[in-house]
Amino acid sequence: MSRFAIDEDAVRRLAGLLEETGVGEIEYRDGDRCLRISARAAAPAAPPAIPAAAPQPAPAADPAAPPQQPPGAAEGTPVTAPIVGTVYLQPEPGQPAFVQVGDRVQTGQTLLIIEAMKVYNQIPAPCDGVVRQVLVSSGDPVEYGETLMILG
Repeated sequence: MSRFAIDEDAVRRLAGLLEETGVGEIEYRDGDRCLRISARAAAPAAPPAIPAAAPQPAPAADPAAPPQQPPGAAEGTPVTAPIVGTVYLQPEPGQPAFVQVGDRVQTGQTLLIIEAMKVYNQIPAPCDGVVRQVLVSSGDPVEYGETLMILG
């Protein structure tokens, strides 16, 4: 088995993307070589084989504080973005939206999709309710913790 040089800057950039997007794993292939970077578990069993940059702290909301609702948002349960990405309100272009204002939804029902690094993440309803307000449009970039919808 031949050894190949590891580009530490590339590893750091991939690790940064992993942290930024919340994706659990990134795999990069170049011919017969493969580099896989996984999100760190709570306590690693052994030290990592490749030195990695210190993780950049994500702008985390205080878990004890309720999510901030934008000014003018309806009262109810906010649905927030769990990751950074691009939001889509329908499963495919030209198809109807997953939900619209006034629709009754059930816990776990898909409300929208957030695309991050070519991975399409379905965002489920956190509770039963009625869609009171949709605060984003398809194609909008969203940040972690941003309020996307209000359920009542």
